[in-house]
Amino acid sequence: MAATALDVLRALHAHTTAHRLPPPAALIGDWWDADAVIAPSIELRTGVGPPADPDRFWLGYLGFPVRAEESTLPQVAGGLTDHLLILRDGVWSTIGDVPAWALGALVGPRSGWTAEWTAPQRQPHLDAIENCLDAIRAGEVYQACVCTRFTGTVTGSTVDYFADVTAATAPAKSAFLQGDWGTVASFSPELFLRRTGNIVSSAPIKGTLPAHDDPDRLASSTKDVAENIMIVDLVRNDLGRLAVTGSVRVPDLLSVVSAPGVWHLVSRVQAIVEPGTGTDVLLAATFPPASVTGTPKLRAMELLADWEHGARGVYCGAVGIAGPDHGLDLNVAIRTVSITPDGTATLGVGGGITIDSDPAAEWQECLDKAASIVGHVG
Repeated sequence: MAATALDVLRALHAHTTAHRLPPPAALIGDWWDADAVIAPSIELRTGVGPPADPDRFWLGYLGFPVRAEESTLPQVAGGLTDHLLILRDGVWSTIGDVPAWALGALVGPRSGWTAEWTAPQRQPHLDAIENCLDAIRAGEVYQACVCTRFTGTVTGSTVDYFADVTAATAPAKSAFLQGDWGTVASFSPELFLRRTGNIVSSAPIKGTLPAHDDPDRLASSTKDVAENIMIVDLVRNDLGRLAVTGSVRVPDLLSVVSAPGVWHLVSRVQAIVEPGTGTDVLLAATFPPASVTGTPKLRAMELLADWEHGARGVYCGAVGIAGPDHGLDLNVAIRTVSITPDGTATLGVGGGITIDSDPAAEWQECLDKAASIVGHVG
């Protein structure tokens, strides 16, 4: 039986730590048409975003651009590699000349970890929601994603923390990135962009119920359906800015999908782009993700900068991989923990506000989304 992706990640991290090499980076879940993509050792440097037309593989993240100067981690971090381990259907394969130590050391010792979390203050978030509702009534926006954050500490092995939470919750698009600037542990369920050839897909999530609730209520909720459709239209507009005329379509609309601790409404938008379209052009048209901004996007971002108390940082940005032939696979960095070198941790949470939103229910939704992560304390 093949070693699991989490076993391999633990072992690689133990080896690179012992030999003072750059740590591994891992994308686990549904990435690159595989179950896991791991760079055995990669230096992730600040300011290194995905190249327009890479001939190697980029792994990294793009932080949310509002109030970026206040972020606890760098706005952008990434690195390039020629070597990848790929897990697909239970079988490991390699890209490039992967070193022997990366192939051989599959199971390493666990050093343990603990996490402690403090919930955000309720009233400031309720006030931000009321400000958003006022802006909707005034016609400035139709919807905006208003966020707050948990704060805490992660002590001990951050790779074990990531591996244990991933094993317990099985998110669709989890990712582990680390450098001397800190650690990103992303437990995201959401696809931002996937490009294969000239086909680009996005799968925005809007609409949430706790896992113990009846999922049929989600599909029949006027508020959640409207929230999702508005963001689908925004994604269609973003992709339509560079898509081949007439190629933007919605293959899946309003599917009810389970995620750690919750049910979500998920839709999928697809478009065809011209063959020479670079990754930089695609990101310029679509980033930051529609589902974590609002409609209209630019005005919503301006207002969110005033309503929210602090920078989002990596949260609500994107984490993933870019490669040759314009290949791209990025998550939306929700359910994502940012950890500074001293162990200070932040976890952003939020939700889309529409004219039908109830502030108290939106606050509870934030707690429901965070529960699958803050409930794990080591």
